[in-house]
Amino acid sequence: MSANTELATVPPAETALAVYSKPNGLDPWLDQVRAKVDEFKKVLPDLKTRKGREAYASMAHQIAKSKTALEAVGKEISAKQKEIPKLIDAERKRVWDTLESWQKEVRKPLDDWQAAEDERINRHNNEIQRIKDLAIFEAAPTAEHLANIIAELELLEMGDSWEEFLAEAAQVKDQTLIKLRTLHTERARYEAEQAELIRLRAEAEAQAQRDRDAQIAREAEERTRREAEQRAQAERDAAARREQDLLDQAAAAQRAAEQSARDAEAEAERQRLQLQLQAEQAERAAAQAEANRIAAEQRAEQERIAAEQRAEQERQAAAKRAEQAAEQARADERRRADAAAAEIVRQQQAREADLEHKKQINRAALEAFIEGGMTEECAKQAITLIAQRKIPAISISY
Repeated sequence: MSANTELATVPPAETALAVYSKPNGLDPWLDQVRAKVDEFKKVLPDLKTRKGREAYASMAHQIAKSKTALEAVGKEISAKQKEIPKLIDAERKRVWDTLESWQKEVRKPLDDWQAAEDERINRHNNEIQRIKDLAIFEAAPTAEHLANIIAELELLEMGDSWEEFLAEAAQVKDQTLIKLRTLHTERARYEAEQAELIRLRAEAEAQAQRDRDAQIAREAEERTRREAEQRAQAERDAAARREQDLLDQAAAAQRAAEQSARDAEAEAERQRLQLQLQAEQAERAAAQAEANRIAAEQRAEQERIAAEQRAEQERQAAAKRAEQAAEQARADERRRADAAAAEIVRQQQAREADLEHKKQINRAALEAFIEGGMTEECAKQAITLIAQRKIPAISISY
């Protein structure tokens, strides 16, 4: 067999058996291949060009053709010469492995370049996917979190580092910013509505608390009034009982005096002088009993008047305490109202200051545009579009 390959000829048929049967018999043919491989590697083609990459692939293919041709000759000899299969097979394997390693050696720069190219493309694709993922959330994000993501994405530069993926990356960035800004607007509106609901609930709870406090104050005042009236009634009842006791005692004394008078009259006939003396004593006792009765009535009346005066004083004190509690509640409410009003004024002032700050920055930008050659109308329109975030990748820093 004398067929030619790109790198080396195969052994001729008449000497093929001797070549394949001899250990390392194919070294001359391997040397031919190796010489051309070394010559190829002296000036390596440029992997950045298509022609250079094809040169690598072509050299590897030529080695493969030499490998296949030499393998075919060996297989043919092996089939004919069954008595020396082990020698031939060993040589076949050695040549195959050697040429396989040379094939890998020659192709390695191309494979390395392809791996680097794949890694570069994957890196760009992963970064583009990361931008897309910025608009994907497992749970509803806050407006502040969305604003931070938008600010971070706006700072992402679209330059030459993106290479051929620049247009796709810029488009994905703009689309993601649109989604994020839309979601930010929705979340900001939702959070404002929730804040307003919280404020309304707080006002309702505060009003309910004020109503409860007023009701408690009224109930306390009513309870104090009832207790004062009950104590006054109890003291009046006690005074009445004491007055009745004194009247009963006076009546009993009078009855005793009358009984003594009657006894004296019965004894008058027997002992007139003694009766006269007893009568005088009885009269004195009756007078004393009457004086005691009148004194008891006067004390009872004085105690009744004193009890009523104490009850009136306690009622007035309870009413004063209730009025003081109500006044304290009104004062607390005025303080809360004043604090709420002050907070509203503070927020309004902050908004006005922020608006004035933005106006100053916008005026400075307007003047800069005009100084740069723009008309005032165009400059105003440009600032308006930028402030409304309608110009991609451009914003005003306040």
